[in-house]
Amino acid sequence: MSTNDEILWHIAKKRASFKKQLLSYILVNCFLWGVWFLSDDRYTHLSFGSAPWPVWVMFWWGIGLAFSFAGAYIVNTKESIREEFEKLKKQQH
Repeated sequence: MSTNDEILWHIAKKRASFKKQLLSYILVNCFLWGVWFLSDDRYTHLSFGSAPWPVWVMFWWGIGLAFSFAGAYIVNTKESIREEFEKLKKQQH
């Protein structure tokens, strides 16, 4: 595999991983909201403040998902990798 293909393969792996994580996030959080809605806990608010407890799962997991998105689509582009490579080559000379 050429260097360019390896870079594209790495980017594709990160993006596919993000898509799997996003699907898991949606499915698990839908399930958790269903559990909360069907339980008696929604009236007792066994959480911080008055927010339902699934909000906290969504919030903290969402932060991790945002970092995964940034790594897959914002920071990890072909151009940014090529720019960093060129900077490193210039530093060696």
